[in-house]
Amino acid sequence: MDIADPKINRRPVIRQLDEAAINRIAAGEVIERPASAVKELVENAIDAGATRISIDIADGGKTLIRVTDNGCGMSPDDLPLALSRHATSKIDGSDLLNIHSFGFRGEALPSLGAVGRLSITSRTEGSDAASIRVSGGLIEPVRPAALRSGTVVDLRDLFFATPARLKFLRTDRAETQAVADVIKRLAMAEPYVSISLTDISGGDGRVLFRADAEQGELFDALQGRLASVLGRDFADNSVRIDAERDGHHLTGFAALPTYSRGAAVAQFLFVNGRPVRDKLLIGALRGAYMDFLSRDRHPAAALFVDCDPQLVDVNVHPAKAEVRFRDPGLVRGLIVSALRHALAGAGHRASSTVGAATLGAMRPEGQGTEPRVYQMDRPSYADRPMSYSPRDSGFAEMAMPSARVETSADIDPTEPSKAEHLPLGAARAQVHSNYIIAQTETGMVIVDQHAAHERLVYEKLKKLMAENGVPSQALLIPEVIEMSSGDAARLLEIADDLSRLGLAIEPFGGGAIAVRETPAILGQVDAQALVADILDELADQGDVTTVQARIEAILSRVACHGSIRSGRQMRAEEMNALLREMEATPHSGQCNHGRPTYVELRLSDIERLFGRT
Repeated sequence: MDIADPKINRRPVIRQLDEAAINRIAAGEVIERPASAVKELVENAIDAGATRISIDIADGGKTLIRVTDNGCGMSPDDLPLALSRHATSKIDGSDLLNIHSFGFRGEALPSLGAVGRLSITSRTEGSDAASIRVSGGLIEPVRPAALRSGTVVDLRDLFFATPARLKFLRTDRAETQAVADVIKRLAMAEPYVSISLTDISGGDGRVLFRADAEQGELFDALQGRLASVLGRDFADNSVRIDAERDGHHLTGFAALPTYSRGAAVAQFLFVNGRPVRDKLLIGALRGAYMDFLSRDRHPAAALFVDCDPQLVDVNVHPAKAEVRFRDPGLVRGLIVSALRHALAGAGHRASSTVGAATLGAMRPEGQGTEPRVYQMDRPSYADRPMSYSPRDSGFAEMAMPSARVETSADIDPTEPSKAEHLPLGAARAQVHSNYIIAQTETGMVIVDQHAAHERLVYEKLKKLMAENGVPSQALLIPEVIEMSSGDAARLLEIADDLSRLGLAIEPFGGGAIAVRETPAILGQVDAQALVADILDELADQGDVTTVQARIEAILSRVACHGSIRSGRQMRAEEMNALLREMEATPHSGQCNHGRPTYVELRLSDIERLFGRT
């Protein structure tokens, strides 16, 4: 008897999947890990108008996630409907672009109930509290419950119904950290909401994060919330961002270039209050700092883009972490221009953490926090300038050549100078022929003369370039570059922008373009490689900064060669002139690579260093 091959003459049968299977498939898109579940539940609480939200987790959220809020709650009749797919109170379905809430897809609760053991207890004003449970997609009847107000969502044994997903989860520590990151982003988006996260693994109830509701105006509340989430250092070393263009409003705080990070871990972006991870916004943030940071450093910022919901599509992915703007170029331009304007407004300001790090490096190892007490007569604050005179001490004459000190001849160090009241003070000495020591009203400043002058020269060159344009050089024979018709069209769309940067291109038939002029400052250019880089950047960011970046790199190199060299001994008037120019020049607080050009040490900190407090 012949056995027929089951693959022969076998037509696939189309089936309608049951509700449980559909929910488990949907859960794979919406609920990736415990942090995803926490995000969905907390967003629901915020949408319900909650002002207090507490989250309890156990074992990284794998065995327990409990979210308690004081929102509007749900009635007993609403509970079964809330567990149905695509059932939501956020929208009516008539306009999928006019979305003003975090959630709107109606997938989170049924997805959680399909892969875990979910119970919801809720009470709305005017009705009794009720509870409903669902385990692996099996819904139990609604039961009476005891609850004063709001909603309590209890999710246990996440992914027990899909055990294969458990194998892809990370350690409890890693999952807990992911949950904390989600909570912190939502806390930044809602400064007027109190949020707490507690790890109850083992019954110890360890508070991982807590942020009480802020008060006052938006910027004050936001700055207070950022200080509690990102630390006081970020709040103290950031500039306020507030700009608007064509219906798009950008607010937030961006850190000074000298407060940069080694990885992109302190970049928080929000669109209409929703935390997002969007390539356009990340690229714009990187572009705004392109002129201030080296490639291995990353800016820190918390930026909020608010616009009419019709101008942005948040329904790109079930997790709602990506968005699409109707006019991406406008949003990118708004971010870049607003950040550069704010950083320019910071002037010569540098991060205060630079001085703290300097003091930390100077403090002897093992020194305790208690100040040392010396039995000596200490001069009063008014007498301190008179207590030491380098002219009388002979210190300058005894100094070793490798640490030569040049006292400013035209400034009497025994008398206060008017320059001391200026931000960078009055130059008093030059040490190691590279560092300027200046006395300020409240302490002292140490300036790296080469790095500072390099930035000043660079800013002058950029200003001249902006005023006079980028000179171009015509190629004797235009270089024809073959490419796809799509790539050629994308390049020709930005031909005017490239022309302003000295790169002139024009169509050459089919998918080819002809490069007729290149930026003169770049010298001999491999036009084909340059065009390829521009296309790559267009594909990655939707905008092009390659040519501008190369031009600015050349200007930076020219500034480096044209600045005061390390080892050059400067006269007093030269040092003071450099300090005054730094005060008047934007971005002079950091060199062209994001390193600080000066360190400020307050007298109180110096005295604490020597145990004089």
